[in-house]
Amino acid sequence: MAKSKKIRIGKKNKKILIIGGIILLIIVVAAIIVSLVLSNNNDVDKTGDNKKEPDKVEEVKKLQIVDEDSTSRPYAVMINNINVARPYQSGLQDAYIIYEIIVEGGITRYMALFLDQDTERIGSIRSARHYFLDYALENDAIYVHHGQSPQAKRDFTALDVDRIEVSENKTGWRDTSLNVSSEHRLFTSIEKLENGLGSKRTERKNDLLLNYSVDEIDMANLDGAIPAENISIKYSGTTTSSYEYDSDAKVYKRFVNGKKHTDYVTKEQYTFKNIITYQVDNYTLNDGENKGRQELENIGSGTGYFISGGYAVPITWEKSSRSSQTKYYYESGEELIVNDGNTFIQIQPEGQKLEIS
Repeated sequence: MAKSKKIRIGKKNKKILIIGGIILLIIVVAAIIVSLVLSNNNDVDKTGDNKKEPDKVEEVKKLQIVDEDSTSRPYAVMINNINVARPYQSGLQDAYIIYEIIVEGGITRYMALFLDQDTERIGSIRSARHYFLDYALENDAIYVHHGQSPQAKRDFTALDVDRIEVSENKTGWRDTSLNVSSEHRLFTSIEKLENGLGSKRTERKNDLLLNYSVDEIDMANLDGAIPAENISIKYSGTTTSSYEYDSDAKVYKRFVNGKKHTDYVTKEQYTFKNIITYQVDNYTLNDGENKGRQELENIGSGTGYFISGGYAVPITWEKSSRSSQTKYYYESGEELIVNDGNTFIQIQPEGQKLEIS
């Protein structure tokens, strides 16, 4: 039997083999690493191809006319509207709601509501009439006036009305530069009114009077909608409020007795986004003073119009008590929603002429 031969590897060859093995191992390891890197890159690319763009977070629209999160109480300021004082009216564009109601002698007064504003000149300020208190209360407002009728003085206590009576120093001033008598020169500002707050409650208990839509309401498609580009609201033989619709700005330009209703400071014509108009009965009080003071039959219900965006729609209203909020409804019975903007509430004497065209 032949003997097997042993293969002898020299030291030099052995060293070469070891080095070669190491090199081969390095190559294999490198190949594995490259393969893994390429695989990961492919995975990233594939993931990227299939990955959806992150959903864009839509910005939540907020009302511009009022801050819905605010709990501040508004100021309800009595505004002089006799013809000689009207040219000096100031600050009304900052009010989010204004009421116009008849008083004695066929003239009207305004009550302008300011919420979270810093208006520097408001006025001129005039005296209280008792039925205006109903509308201050429905907004949980701090009532602002200078002077009062006997009926209003009685109701300040009876209705527990928070009020500021504007004076010539702490809470207001008289503008002696104006060419009118002294009673038409009294003005205030939000800063001045804050001087009169004292310990009065400043947090509002009521919800806002009106429901607002952040999106423009399609008025043309509401039930009963009619075109409303020109509105005329007669209060008496001496006072008529009217509006013309500006379709570009989507607001109503205001006129009184056919003249532009302008701000004394800015010289700009007052504009309003919304108009609510309805009629209530009024009559002259027999209070022994023969000054022609009025009573207003405003507790109950009735019909009217909501006007905005170039159209008017019929509505109903109801007010159950002097301090309760007036509720406004479409004819369908759904609660009224108004456009985001300022509102003029025209409470017109029953039987007077209303024109919408």
